[in-house]
Amino acid sequence: MSAPTPAGAPTAWVVGTFDTKAAELQYLAGLLRAAGVRVVTVDIGTRSAPGVADIGARDVARHHPAGEGAVFDATDRGVAVIAMSEALGNLVRERLAAGQIDGMLGVGGSGGSSMVAPAMRLLPIGCPKLLVSTMAAGDVSAYVGVTDMTLMYPVTDIAGLNRLSRTILSNAAHAMAGMLLHRAPQADAHEKPSIGLSMFGVTTPCVQAVRALLQDDYDAQVFHANGAGGRTLEALAAAGMLQMVVDITTTEVGQHLAGGVCDAGPDRLDAAARHGLPWVGSVGALDMINWGAPATIPERHRGRLFHVHNANVTLMRSNAQELQAAGLRLAQQLNRASGPVRLLLPLGGLSMLDAPGQPFHDPAANAVLFDTLRSHFVVSATHQLVELPFHINDTAFAQAVAKAVRSL
Repeated sequence: MSAPTPAGAPTAWVVGTFDTKAAELQYLAGLLRAAGVRVVTVDIGTRSAPGVADIGARDVARHHPAGEGAVFDATDRGVAVIAMSEALGNLVRERLAAGQIDGMLGVGGSGGSSMVAPAMRLLPIGCPKLLVSTMAAGDVSAYVGVTDMTLMYPVTDIAGLNRLSRTILSNAAHAMAGMLLHRAPQADAHEKPSIGLSMFGVTTPCVQAVRALLQDDYDAQVFHANGAGGRTLEALAAAGMLQMVVDITTTEVGQHLAGGVCDAGPDRLDAAARHGLPWVGSVGALDMINWGAPATIPERHRGRLFHVHNANVTLMRSNAQELQAAGLRLAQQLNRASGPVRLLLPLGGLSMLDAPGQPFHDPAANAVLFDTLRSHFVVSATHQLVELPFHINDTAFAQAVAKAVRSL
């Protein structure tokens, strides 16, 4: 018999389909209890018998807007799985608001993972979330989104306990216990304000210089502007975990409009536009659109100017039309911002590749971007457009950015 769980112990939800994976889920729950973690087992099986978990499948399904029938009266398994996923999400929202979930551990194949992952993504950043999934060996972006979810590949299918599966599941349980029982120290009231910076390899000198200039007074968090990085920056800003965005590298705006692979979606710059967060930024790396290996470049772009960054990344020089569209989108988003905005234009170039003697140096194309911003960005007492005769990676430009941050 395991020792009783200590009072005040953190609570982990162990979630999965008990109609097919009860042995594995109970094994995980037992290991967590033995480690001193309080456990709530949650069944999301669409063919489960009652009483196999602390929260039964029908209890979960009742949280669907249409009731449990949306799950159990569905004749198509896919429809039932989607309905159960929605119901689980509603249940998690309810129990999170009540402070009843400190972490979540799930197991699943493709169906189970598709139900568990969206619910895990509802847990706040820093709240432990671990999914043992047979889907973890491929592209996991659909499951993880922009959260700090941990995925573990089970090596074998999750189809019963054996020597190998016990080892993998034991590691998962103990990893979850470690995250729950050894939490990061809480920030004190005097911690530096947190700012988010966007960076690409070709704007690294600028961002590193800005970070060095501000590090004594600000907690700088740098995000790679590769699509996922921009979405993460926006998500943290929306969650109130950043006090300012220092958006040096807005390449994702152009990537989204042109179909490049570093696409952060249509909500990029919403931290300023929708949430009113103070914003200091520029037009870093808008001179390029990213693709994969040369063979992956769409046929319509054949004949454009390219630069091979590495075997898997090919850069295409943005033309005047693409820069005009990016500038218009940038202005529209920033004009919506209720908070202060400082948009700094590096008239000497947008990236390492956009400098005299470099392959993407094209002042005429850049001029279209600058003219678009001059025409459409609405200057006011709180929204300022600052033109500087520097390249984006010049020390003087970084100093101007740091000065703008401190002014806000």
